[in-house]
Parts: sequence; C-alpha cells; structure tokens
Amino acid sequence: MAVRTIEVRERVMARNDELATAVRHRLAQHRVATFNLVSSPGSGKTALLEHTLEDLGQELRIAVVTGDVQTQNDADRLAAYTEHLVQAVVTGGACHLDARQVQAALDAVDLESTDLLFIENVGNLVCPANWDLGETAKIVLFSVTEGEDKPAKYPKMFQQSRYAVFTKIDLLPYVPFDITRAETIARDVHGALTFFRTSARSREGLEEWYTFLRDQVGDTRAL
Repeated sequence: MAVRTIEVRERVMARNDELATAVRHRLAQHRVATFNLVSSPGSGKTALLEHTLEDLGQELRIAVVTGDVQTQNDADRLAAYTEHLVQAVVTGGACHLDARQVQAALDAVDLESTDLLFIENVGNLVCPANWDLGETAKIVLFSVTEGEDKPAKYPKMFQQSRYAVFTKIDLLPYVPFDITRAETIARDVHGALTFFRTSARSREGLEEWYTFLRDQVGDTRAL
C-alpha cells in the first residue's frame, strides 16, 4: 500500500499567507505604515521603541503589537510612553508571531486613528523569517554586541528584511565589532538593505530613524 505524506506545514504556511494578505489589505485600507521588528533576544527592540514612542508619539499616532513567549513585560514597558494601544501577544512558547495573532490583535486597534504600527516580534532570527504578518516591511535589528557574521549565519532573516538597524553603537569603542565589515557581510546576503546606526543610550542616529519613519508614514498616507 502506498504511503501518502500529508504536508501539514505547507498547509499551515499557506493559511498564514492568506491571513497575511487580508491583514495587509486591511492596513492598506486605513493607510497605516506597518513594520515587523525582528532580531535575536536582547538586541534592543524595546529600547528603540521606547524612545520612538516618547519622541514621536505627539507627532505620529503609533500603535504597537508586542510578541513574547511568556510575559507581557515589553508591552508594559512601552505602555508607559504612549496613550495609544500597546497590545501584548503571549505566544505560550511559540518562537514567532503569526498572521492569525496579528489579525486578532488588530481588532483592538483603532486603525482610523493610527499612522504607524510596530509589530515587535519574538526575539529569534530563525522562525519569524518564515512568517508573513501583513507588514509593510521587516526591519531586522543587529546589536554590535553580536558577531559581525550574524547575517551569514541567519541569511533568510536578512534576505526577508528591507532595512537593518544597528543598535548599541555607543559600545563600539569597547567591543571587537567592525561595523563596516558587518554591513559588507549583510550586503553580500541582501544587497538592497538600507542601514541605520543607532544607540538608545546616547541617542545617536535616532533623528535619522525618525526621519525615515515620518517619510514612510507620509508615503503611506499619500497612496
């Protein structure tokens, strides 16, 4: 008797892509620029968002969906910096967010009163690369405390991302990290990456980051 293999994973991914398309259409209808922030754990996603909410929150209407494995600690941190919704998604052990979770989270977001949506994904450079969440683009964060060859070790994440943000650059004098070499390695993986260099502690590079966000919101609103 022949053995038939049921490709469960392919069906799950196909269903996720269907939901992601619906999420993307929903966000486009409301003209909300949406970025999926991805990184390894401890890269500084939450710190960057804290400053972004604090500095741009009066200018842009920003909502956040945070994903974490067990706690809503990041959501609690961010909620202190905004009057807009910070929606926590606790994955219960899953190493990524999926489009179903984002779709459900959006039900609590007033999209008509939102200019910019951040999805702070679970800290992981493997699983989130495979899951479309309906975002405008993925933005991968890359701390200078990590190895310069991170893009070569996790190429799919960098290939799937449109932007890369170096974080904690205030530590460059104290760590053996060649940021120019890191950019070169990343470009070898994905030649069209746009880079930002930032430090939440010293605030270096944040104005360039904010200008980018303003431009993205303006372009989305003009569609």
